[in-house]
Amino acid sequence: MAAAAALARLEQRQPRARGPVSQDSIRNQVRKELQAEATIGGSQEAPGSNMVPEAKEGSTNLLVPGVYFTCPLTGAILRKDQRDTHIKEAILSHFSTDPVAASIMKIHTFNKDRDRVKLGVDTIAKYLDNIHLHPEEEKYQKIKLQNKVFQERINCLEGTHEFFEAIGFQKALLPVPDQEGPEEFYVLSETALAQPQRLERHKERLLCAEPVRATLARQCRVFRPSPLAAQFDLPADFFNLTAEEVKREQRLRAEAVERLSVLRTKAMREKEEHREMRKYSYTLLRVRLPDGCLLQGTFYARERVAALYTFVREALQNDWLPFELLASGGQKLSEDENLAFNECGLVPSALLIFSWDAALLEDIRAAGAEPDSSLLKPELLSAIEKLS
Repeated sequence: MAAAAALARLEQRQPRARGPVSQDSIRNQVRKELQAEATIGGSQEAPGSNMVPEAKEGSTNLLVPGVYFTCPLTGAILRKDQRDTHIKEAILSHFSTDPVAASIMKIHTFNKDRDRVKLGVDTIAKYLDNIHLHPEEEKYQKIKLQNKVFQERINCLEGTHEFFEAIGFQKALLPVPDQEGPEEFYVLSETALAQPQRLERHKERLLCAEPVRATLARQCRVFRPSPLAAQFDLPADFFNLTAEEVKREQRLRAEAVERLSVLRTKAMREKEEHREMRKYSYTLLRVRLPDGCLLQGTFYARERVAALYTFVREALQNDWLPFELLASGGQKLSEDENLAFNECGLVPSALLIFSWDAALLEDIRAAGAEPDSSLLKPELLSAIEKLS
């Protein structure tokens, strides 16, 4: 092997492990149900598919139609305005198969006030802890729905009633001492009471859950070597301001920069830099590989540089070999530095250069060889495009 010396030197380095996807079963089930609904609906267009729409004609030097997202439950590719509706539909469709999981996802996803969600979830956990610690005391096995704490912390949250019912509580009208009429309570069923370990698992799942959020679709593409590599024509999705507003502000700043450069204080410069960082929500990054091919992906402007290293590493045939990424002017981007793309000036687009780690190159060349010219995985190379 050409990199034999490097392999010997780095034999302790292991490929980066990829963590298991904890919601695989949920994703598969939800996808099946949504596909079945789409089939029943005939020719109606589903709210999301597994394919990113192709770029429209006239979108030169980009080949990215906009910013898209992936639903973690169904795998569907969605526009920004489709995300919330699609995820809610996916969660609701899961009630028929796993009402506990669906209700937990609903609590954490449908309610936007995270502080209120935490307060409600902690209160539910306290109810369940009391049942677990005092299994013989009947008073802990029922919850008065008109109780002030229940009303203020739990009743106001979507999904909480579904959760109580899914884990074994049932509504019942019970007499209240010193009160004429009965009150509505949640009462834990005998079946659920006989399975305390199961209640504990439900509680832990509720406490550890996170909102279901669509993830940014990288839209990974590979292009042949091109003199247009550094030219970008970005869609409006990449800006917080409209494209016209950004161009106008850039023109005005360019006209004033020489006049103001002497007069600006450090505080003024920092304020302007901070304002600049907030303009962009996303960034389109291209990496030029040693053979001239270009690897392209979409990122949040606030994502860390390490995300780009991970993206490139996942595209390589030998993803364990160390490499470097260089910005314009040869500036090395460190994978370990906790810097965001907008803090590095890599927004709203940038071209970076891939370079093998210097020590690795030295070892390979000492063995009388050169690094392999074909770096990317075959499935990526088979879909290579022309940048035009």
